[in-house]
Amino acid sequence: MALSDAQLAQIATHLHACQQQNRDTHKVTDDYPDMTWEEAYAVQERIRADKLASGARVIGYKAGLTSHAKMKQMGVVDPVFGFLVDAFQVEDATAIRVDDLIHPKVEPEIAFVTRNELKGPGCHVAAVLAASDVVMPGLEVIDSRYRDFKFDLKSVVADNTSAARFILGKHAVDARTLDLRTAGVVFEKNGAPIAFSAGAAVLGHPAAAVAMLVNHLGRRGQTLPAGSIVLSGGITEAVAVAAGDEIKLHIQGMGSVSVRFT
Repeated sequence: MALSDAQLAQIATHLHACQQQNRDTHKVTDDYPDMTWEEAYAVQERIRADKLASGARVIGYKAGLTSHAKMKQMGVVDPVFGFLVDAFQVEDATAIRVDDLIHPKVEPEIAFVTRNELKGPGCHVAAVLAASDVVMPGLEVIDSRYRDFKFDLKSVVADNTSAARFILGKHAVDARTLDLRTAGVVFEKNGAPIAFSAGAAVLGHPAAAVAMLVNHLGRRGQTLPAGSIVLSGGITEAVAVAAGDEIKLHIQGMGSVSVRFT
């Protein structure tokens, strides 16, 4: 049975409150096992509307579960998409309080900033690179509102793909001057490398994740505006963090980005 507008609004209000109050909950599909993909994204859209109504600005989007490592870690085969608001952004090399989150994890990303609007369907890697202004290293702090970080894909879509915080490096590079597929990645925790990878871990090319996002938006009558930040998806598995931890990401040709937890 299709969910009513009232039910979709109720789910959105509950998940948004969990994010604002740093409390966990059971996954949405425990209560609504027949939830469809469109209903999951409809809940996400209602959370977005609530944030806009409270004064937030949407400054970009994120692709999730786009690397083979992340898909294996979460037991899924398809990427998902969420939105980013200005309140999620944290300056490079600053601190985040773990008490402001539920059970944070961090993953390394290649972030894009667009200089031209992108429209789908039919968007592809070359179009993304042509429309991109710069790329830079990014860290995403994901913080699922679901208890014990256990969820299915529709529940995580409804929860805005676990969006919580993100950090961009200070060194921006022209997206057309690097081979993003072969850019080497070193992911560190507390000064020790914990993962090595390359940009190709994200769907063969990180711009492919951006193209998939644009086509996803196109199917919903939306575009990716100029000046948008896009996190193209975790390059390696996410790592759990606690107070006292420091995470740093180095990407060949792009420099580094870091964050501390207190």
